[in-house]
Amino acid sequence: MSACGLQHQPTGNADGKGLLVVYFSKVIELSDTLFFILRKKNSQLTFLHVYHHGTMIFNWWAGVKYVAGGQSFLIGLINSLVHVVMYLYYGLAALGPHMQQYLWWKRYLTSLQLLQFFIVTIHTTYNLFTDCDFPDSMNAVVFAYSLSLITLFRNFYYQSYLTKKSKQT
Repeated sequence: MSACGLQHQPTGNADGKGLLVVYFSKVIELSDTLFFILRKKNSQLTFLHVYHHGTMIFNWWAGVKYVAGGQSFLIGLINSLVHVVMYLYYGLAALGPHMQQYLWWKRYLTSLQLLQFFIVTIHTTYNLFTDCDFPDSMNAVVFAYSLSLITLFRNFYYQSYLTKKSKQT
């Protein structure tokens, strides 16, 4: 076991197969974005949405192909848990307007997404300064990408929840 507590493993192991499932989910998410574009649902398309879904498919392809297991598995696990909560929210919202009273927690969902990126950033930073069996070059990419997502999601949170609240008061 390495200092980071998670070992890099070849794609053929169980972690690698689990990451293929995560990769496939990113293909579905990108398809969802493409359907927004084709249906001209521009109100649902933001830079954050297109950037996130447009880059995740390539990030996960590289993760599965080159560094399956360990750090990649941890990121996939955290991301999958956040997506379960996120799709629960969107599933409830899809049931109709009568569900709105139960959907007061959307801002907390965004907070959960931000927490995910902070955890990944902290773990990746730790891995950069320890003897971790995960390439430093990939840690650097994950670190930079996580910071970009923190910036974009923080801006989304600010625009969606803090500026609207200050306009109401």
